[in-house]
Amino acid sequence: MSIRAATTGLRRPARAAAADAQRTREVILDTAERLFASRGVDGVAVRDLASEMGMTAPSLYNHFISKQALYDAVLERGLRPIVDLVSEAWHPSGLRRELVRNTLERLLNHLARHPNLAPLLQRALLEDSDTIKVLLARWAGPLYREGLAIIRHNADDAGWNADELPYLVIGLFGMIFAYFTNLAAVSAITATTSDPLSPSALATQRQFLEKAIYRLLGSQLAVPDRS
Repeated sequence: MSIRAATTGLRRPARAAAADAQRTREVILDTAERLFASRGVDGVAVRDLASEMGMTAPSLYNHFISKQALYDAVLERGLRPIVDLVSEAWHPSGLRRELVRNTLERLLNHLARHPNLAPLLQRALLEDSDTIKVLLARWAGPLYREGLAIIRHNADDAGWNADELPYLVIGLFGMIFAYFTNLAAVSAITATTSDPLSPSALATQRQFLEKAIYRLLGSQLAVPDRS
């Protein structure tokens, strides 16, 4: 066997092992995200997480050294893309229709892929614990500052006073996240049997958010069509 063939043969198992480890990591993060959302961080023990996945606690520690490290990883996976999206949405020329639409579509798709993220955040914000301090310092602060940078450009023309801007930023984020925080209520209240995470439902939600953003941030901005 040639050296090249032997080396290739060694690389394949290594790549397969790395892929398996990544899949296991994603399953752990999905499970942790769901349990943290339903019980809170303090209400979930490492043995609960391991048992939920048919693992032992030591096996789980091979992937994350502590429950706090796992919680941090859940937030990193869930919130880093959102912070990056909001940061990319700022444009010196103001709110451009195609940019707003693309940003909302990507944001809603991300939240739909992680439907337990919004309930997890709501629960964390209601709890009085050290985890909320980490959440606010590392994630809520940057999200707020990026959101403020986006809307400040249009706020004056839309009639908003400077002291109202913090409420406007929080209100806009609330509109976006509330849909995913209340998925069960969305179906019940609207008396529909369709999946609130289906492409058509998410498209309708995106259209609503587009119109809300345009109407809140300036009548000079044309209301987007329904395409």
